[in-house]
Amino acid sequence: MFAEHTLDTAPPASRAAMERTAAAFGQVPDAVARLAESPELLNGFLEMTAAFDRTTLDPVAREVVVMTVAVRNDCHICVTLHTGKLRRLGAGTELVSALREQRPLDDERLEAVRRFTLAVLATAGGVPDDDIKEFLAHGHTERNALEVVLGIGTYTMSTLANRLTRAA
Repeated sequence: MFAEHTLDTAPPASRAAMERTAAAFGQVPDAVARLAESPELLNGFLEMTAAFDRTTLDPVAREVVVMTVAVRNDCHICVTLHTGKLRRLGAGTELVSALREQRPLDDERLEAVRRFTLAVLATAGGVPDDDIKEFLAHGHTERNALEVVLGIGTYTMSTLANRLTRAA
């Protein structure tokens, strides 16, 4: 139903983003090829991803947010891509498995990120004070709490669009 665009068939406003992605990955991933139908969505997602990558959350904590959203939203391509990213970051098999299976994480600091992400999602941001205090008690900051919201927004957009377009 949704076209898997190439550089030749994509809307002109999507082509630069597709070229940058191809240069980074050696190809245009299926998700990018399908999201290219909407230059606004593709470019917005890539800009938000870059902003999330610049946050003060460490790379593995960011991936905990992403995987929590991806698994919750049943985005298979996201789970696959971010499983690979976690492995490249040196994350252990148990951490990856626990995230994929929605189980508590052994690392208390990362588990606090996972629980906080779920709390933000479950309450549409109306997280109870005790849950915020628990997140902060594990060495995270108020800035980190807002950065989790950025990650949720970024990857909610991605997971919903990927599911809608049937990206594989």
